[in-house]
Amino acid sequence: MDLTYIPEDLSSCPKFGNKSCPPTNRSFHVRVIMYSVMTGAIVITIFGNLVIMVSISHFKRLHSPTNFLILSMATTDFLLGFVIMPYSMVRSVESCCFDMMLSLTSIFHLCSIAMDRFCAVCYPLHYATTMTSSTIKRLLAFCWSVPALFSFGLVLSEANVSGMQSYKILVACFNFCALAFNKFWGTILFTTCFFTPGSIMVGIYGKIFIVSKQHARAIMKKHLSKKKDRKAAKTLGIVMGVFLACWLPCFLTVLIDPYLDYSTPIIILDLLVWLGYFNSTCNPLIHGFFYPWFQKALKYIVSGKIFCSHSATVNLFPEAH
Repeated sequence: MDLTYIPEDLSSCPKFGNKSCPPTNRSFHVRVIMYSVMTGAIVITIFGNLVIMVSISHFKRLHSPTNFLILSMATTDFLLGFVIMPYSMVRSVESCCFDMMLSLTSIFHLCSIAMDRFCAVCYPLHYATTMTSSTIKRLLAFCWSVPALFSFGLVLSEANVSGMQSYKILVACFNFCALAFNKFWGTILFTTCFFTPGSIMVGIYGKIFIVSKQHARAIMKKHLSKKKDRKAAKTLGIVMGVFLACWLPCFLTVLIDPYLDYSTPIIILDLLVWLGYFNSTCNPLIHGFFYPWFQKALKYIVSGKIFCSHSATVNLFPEAH
């Protein structure tokens, strides 16, 4: 974020009577492109996750432990798109602990869904007794409470900017709202909130893929099994690929930037944060469109059939079930 060349004297800031802080100098065409891309991401994030929320809440056939985890994650991503992303769009184009909390909550939900799928695929006989209603409630409580406590505790205590003398100047002079981290908390954030959940997901999905291949060999209908196995592997690969592509650059910057004297330009930080936000845009597409019930539920919602009597009990799995 380039703290190196910020003056220590606040009088050099335009907010305090001078004009040394440069205003936003993006051209009209650049602003149009930024607003268009960001608005598109916001619309997809809000609408896609809203469809998943309504579908799982309304249709009783979708009331399963896995879908309750997806519902909670969709709620997180919906709030991120509805509350955080519009404000962040204006701040990014024209020129704070809530955005970190919701982003981490979404990551924790991805990890929980991976754990749920691990139990379902690797221990199917014990799934019903393991992923009970109380287990799901504990997982959801963990996914929401830990990021909230971490984010608000860290930001309100200002431990993340301890030792960064120029941070207040940056906030006052540049109307800077993005979170900054010193070396210690940058390392903690990377390790606990990205590396650990990411490693768990990679390990779990790798094990699921291996077990799926073993199951395919043991089943008589080899052609159908291999087809399903390839589809499952493709879906899991997309989940992990999108997650890593969206969040790895942002968390790597958080980890490395303090050791580079905060030399990363603010516009690059904004870009990386928005790349992380796009994970919430992709989540409803991945966890929605790859499920067979999603398109039928979407038709019910768009056509208004969801308001018909007994629509909550409609069978969304005519072929699979």
